[in-house]
Amino acid sequence: MGTITVRPPRAEDEWPLVDVYVKARRSYYEGHVPEAELAEWERSARATGYAFDKPDRVWLCAELDRVFAGFALVTPGGDLLQLQVAPPCWGRGVGHALHEAAMDALRDLGVTTARLDVFAENHRARRFYTDHGWRETGRDGDHVRMALELAV
Repeated sequence: MGTITVRPPRAEDEWPLVDVYVKARRSYYEGHVPEAELAEWERSARATGYAFDKPDRVWLCAELDRVFAGFALVTPGGDLLQLQVAPPCWGRGVGHALHEAAMDALRDLGVTTARLDVFAENHRARRFYTDHGWRETGRDGDHVRMALELAV
């Protein structure tokens, strides 16, 4: 499995984070979204990067054996906006560690119900969330809405 560390982001995490996001997102949208759309999104993400200093977001980064392996992003309102793991790290506990840390962050913010939207065709992610206690609450286009009650 290796050693997993979950921590706040550092400035040097920006581009590894973008790389993980691009590769993970491609893994579940390829074949469902036109390649031109994916390529344009990727160009934009790689050109823009991410800013970690927004007060309305809580970022968490994960390392596997000291190598950047994934990230999670939550809001004080209870939304899990992102939980992305580098595809080579799938099945090694990184997603679980990020999920636990993200739910702890939401609890610390006083959130009692977490919410997320997941691409309906991303069966791997849907299974992951269901296995972690999430339940489907509806649909929004090609995304499934899910919720998780958080014990405080």
